[in-house]
Amino acid sequence: MSEIQASGDMEAVDRLQAAYGRLKAELGKVIVGQDQVIDEVLTSIFARGHALLVGVPGLAKTLLISTLSEALSLSFNRIQFTPDLMPSDITGTEVIQEDKATGQREFKFIPGPVFANVILADEINRTPPKTQASLLEAMQENQVTAGGHRHVLPQPFFVLATQNPIEQEGTYPLPEAQLDRFMFMIKVDYPSAKEELEIIQSTTSAREVKLEQVLSGEDIMELQELVRRVPVADHVVNYALEFSRRTRVTEDEAPDFVKQWVAWGAGPRASQYLILGAKARAVLNGRTFVSGDDIRAVAHPVLRHRIICNFSAEAEGKSSDYIVDQLIESIPRAEADAGATA
Repeated sequence: MSEIQASGDMEAVDRLQAAYGRLKAELGKVIVGQDQVIDEVLTSIFARGHALLVGVPGLAKTLLISTLSEALSLSFNRIQFTPDLMPSDITGTEVIQEDKATGQREFKFIPGPVFANVILADEINRTPPKTQASLLEAMQENQVTAGGHRHVLPQPFFVLATQNPIEQEGTYPLPEAQLDRFMFMIKVDYPSAKEELEIIQSTTSAREVKLEQVLSGEDIMELQELVRRVPVADHVVNYALEFSRRTRVTEDEAPDFVKQWVAWGAGPRASQYLILGAKARAVLNGRTFVSGDDIRAVAHPVLRHRIICNFSAEAEGKSSDYIVDQLIESIPRAEADAGATA
């Protein structure tokens, strides 16, 4: 695939930036604040990735995803994850049907709710691992296998999941293999006092909001291809690689604080998502090149669920976000930032 050329592709970059602005404006009609959360969700979508939103109840995680689906001309299904949910309740099942003309019986696949463009996996940690794992093939291969037959999912396809971090009773933590399928883990924090006042005023009145659809599925796939074609200089790729490799305690380049506080570091998928997320951020900001600042901007959502802290870190109150902060400070950035002025 060819890289972005200066001739006609700048129009596409401008179009993506304009669509990004319109999407944020539509989401702003319903969602108050949460600018960074919205930015990271849209970045993951245009980078063709899945996102896990983590926050306490009442912070509009579910509302954000459902509102986004309304602003996009895409099919949408919400799956409420519960302890009694079965894999076939998500992927679909085969049933026996009889042909009345011939009298023959045959299996017919009835698609489940995963067959949509946007999937809201609400409270994904409330269902057992067997059911959580039913999403693995869909998220990685964009298909579902049932009865020995492959069923391709509609494109584009996104899983946007929510999770409550404070309630552990009756929940099932996501396995590391499934966490790794999520491009971003997005932290949703409390609103400011001003934002909370606006939330109260807007949600306790009779105000009705009508959203306009901004992009179609074809538009999104075209813009995703544009993001993939953004060139990245070798020194910026090496800068992203440093973030992943320095999280691994077995590597010589791992700093002392990683060896002290980390049990397991990030795998190669982290490096891939750092580059893809940086590409999407660059284009969303109207640029056709990636800088070190783009890598740093996506480092936390890409790495926070891929760095497994050990007991010493927990005892000292050090989180994966703190370790990413230390990595940002410790990795030399001069060469990577030089690309921003190139």
